[in-house]
Amino acid sequence: MRQGTPETSHLIATRARARLLRMHFEAGTGHIGGNLSALDAMLHLHLRALGEADLFVLSKGHAAGALYVALWAAGLLTEADLRTFHQDGTLLAGHPIAGWHKRIPFATGSLGHGLGLAAGAALAKRLRGDPGTVYCMLSDGECEEGSIWEALIFARHQRLANLVVLIDANGLQAFGSTEEVASLGPLAARLRGFGLRVEEIDGHAPEQLEAALARGRGEPLVIVLRTVKGRGVSFMEGRMEWHYLPLSEEQYRAALRELAAAELAFA
Repeated sequence: MRQGTPETSHLIATRARARLLRMHFEAGTGHIGGNLSALDAMLHLHLRALGEADLFVLSKGHAAGALYVALWAAGLLTEADLRTFHQDGTLLAGHPIAGWHKRIPFATGSLGHGLGLAAGAALAKRLRGDPGTVYCMLSDGECEEGSIWEALIFARHQRLANLVVLIDANGLQAFGSTEEVASLGPLAARLRGFGLRVEEIDGHAPEQLEAALARGRGEPLVIVLRTVKGRGVSFMEGRMEWHYLPLSEEQYRAALRELAAAELAFA
């Protein structure tokens, strides 16, 4: 599947959401809300942005389901692969396993570590004269980790123009809103204080992400993706509990009906 028109992008995203829900429902596992908030950006990256020389680091490793579905949408994983999600002996674990797939260079999910890995990989590319960009996706709750800010200092000091940081800013984390737990607002302004180039966009609008990535830069780029936890399923949207909860069969069927109606609207 390849994104094209906005209508095509919506159809792809809706079908990807349905496949992600099926995967999580069959596995009986949670972390659905943060997967749905990150999925649109991951789809755009894997369908439109990433080239053979690029790397993608999913620092918010609990959104591994969205990564696997994006790889499936790009034709890089099969239906048979997705059916092994969270099963015994799987390579599609609840957090990414390093190195078994060319699009999964690092094991991540212990939050706060992915950006340091990505910055190091970007510097290594530059020192070797290798082409390509390193993309790293964080969560906004993860930005409460001090290691994120150390990595930003490093990236700015080294002027890593081949590094793009995407922050899935859905405003919710495990035990409340990011404002309630450890406020970083206004996040974009704090990031600009490092001398970084910062874009703040609708994280569910692929055309805005494409435009932000297309603009020239000589510094590390940080894109704050304003997203909705549980995006696309009305009873999940903006609800903290979907950081954890698995789907009951009744909830799963209701979510599929909602997504089917959304697909018809764009077909």
